[in-house]
Amino acid sequence: MTRIAVRELWLDGWRGASVLDIDGERVTYAGAADATERVIPVTVLPGFADSHVHLGLVDPSKLRGIARVLDLGWVPADAQRWMTHPDAAWPAVSIAGALIAPVGGYPSASGWAPPGATLEVATAQGAEAAVESMARLGARVIKLTLNSVAGPVFDDAVLAAIIKATHSAGLRAVVHAEGVGQAERATRAGADLLAHAPFSERLSDDVLAGMVDTCSWISTLDIHGWGSPTSEFGIAVDNVRRFHALGGTVRYGTDLGNGPLPLGINERELRALESAGLDEDAILSSLVGPLDNRLTVIDAPRTSDLPTWLATATVRTPEQLLKEHP
Repeated sequence: MTRIAVRELWLDGWRGASVLDIDGERVTYAGAADATERVIPVTVLPGFADSHVHLGLVDPSKLRGIARVLDLGWVPADAQRWMTHPDAAWPAVSIAGALIAPVGGYPSASGWAPPGATLEVATAQGAEAAVESMARLGARVIKLTLNSVAGPVFDDAVLAAIIKATHSAGLRAVVHAEGVGQAERATRAGADLLAHAPFSERLSDDVLAGMVDTCSWISTLDIHGWGSPTSEFGIAVDNVRRFHALGGTVRYGTDLGNGPLPLGINERELRALESAGLDEDAILSSLVGPLDNRLTVIDAPRTSDLPTWLATATVRTPEQLLKEHP
């Protein structure tokens, strides 16, 4: 057992100078530091997670400040290897495997998804086999697509069958919902997460209220750019603002690999979340994963400019902190 004390800890709120007990990969909060503790002058948070990436389109070793990622769709054999990649510079990787789509549906003709990254399902009977194949691969979630803008979408029966099979496998269903009505369809069918904050239409307050207790959103606001209030960006920010105000859960995610997004912590994504009304604790809650030995560490003292400050974070282990501050 190793014990370290740090200048400041965020763990469901700011705790000031704090002591952490380290037992292998297990890290526990041991209380406030007292005057006898040698305090390491850093701010520590549970490791930041990007909940929507496509690692096949980026260099995973360049994701500064990101301790863990959820890859939401790639060639299964490649994705499976990422989970045990030996490079210490990589984040911890969880995967969805292939994207489950209707025949001819998104992203089969999108241009970004390589052959094998899409698993087409035509019937309710095929849903269970598709989900089981991804579960055997080691998928932590199942990703399915409802994109009426880019092609055909599942009918209600097949959609329900995929999500039922996902839940029967003990996994969560993540849905790419694009096109008018698709986010609401996904939620009615039992989706656990939307891969993007809805951006195709302004959802009614009643629809949002029906999502609050059942479906979380992954933000991905920056992929839409900084358009006018009637653009996809403006629609998505407005939906997030009202969903969050109703008590909905929003997770930080960038859709990394989709266009010229910055590697690592995306300051623009954080500013978009601020513009949607998320306060400091809500933004940090959207970012952090479990408290373990992949710590998010910030050397500079906290400032009022949260996005810029968070963008300086790195991922370090307790052992690295002790070596840096003997």
